[in-house]
Amino acid sequence: MTARPPDTVDRPPVPRHRLLLFLAIAAVGLAADLASKHLVFARLWPPGPDHPAVIWLWTGQIGLQVSLNEGALFGIGQGLVPLFVVFSLLAGAGIVYWLFVLGEAHSLWLTVALAAIMGGILGNLYDRLGLHGLVRPDGSRIYAVRDWILFQWDDSLRWPNFNLADSLLVCGAVMLLLHAFLPQRNQG
Repeated sequence: MTARPPDTVDRPPVPRHRLLLFLAIAAVGLAADLASKHLVFARLWPPGPDHPAVIWLWTGQIGLQVSLNEGALFGIGQGLVPLFVVFSLLAGAGIVYWLFVLGEAHSLWLTVALAAIMGGILGNLYDRLGLHGLVRPDGSRIYAVRDWILFQWDDSLRWPNFNLADSLLVCGAVMLLLHAFLPQRNQG
């Protein structure tokens, strides 16, 4: 028998449907992220005369534009891909531990929030491991996150390109903040 942390001893086991919900949300988020990256990069990669620089969905505001990010949030830490791989693995393991060992998956809100974050982690981890297959002109593998969503007010107010994994991470983080600061109700 495995010892459970003291504050979870009296808590019943996490219901199986919470694990299934967590896996479903994370898997759908991962699949949507990878499929969207594949579709956009198939059309726009590599940048150059054979591919348009931007495909505008709303002219001058929202478009599709490919870019590679070897860093993290807003491109911070360029070139530290191995460090971000380790952080991603630790974060994923921490989420599973928090939800299913400590039993926090009893909270539907936390389960959904952390499933979205897990989907985002896995989508960007896939890219950081170079599994997308992109290569540089010299044939070397590219270990970078594929970003493709362009959002700007005008040319001077441009948000850094992002992807669906980034959106999942942000939505999950916002849900965690709301969970931390709003009064808790029955979350079964």
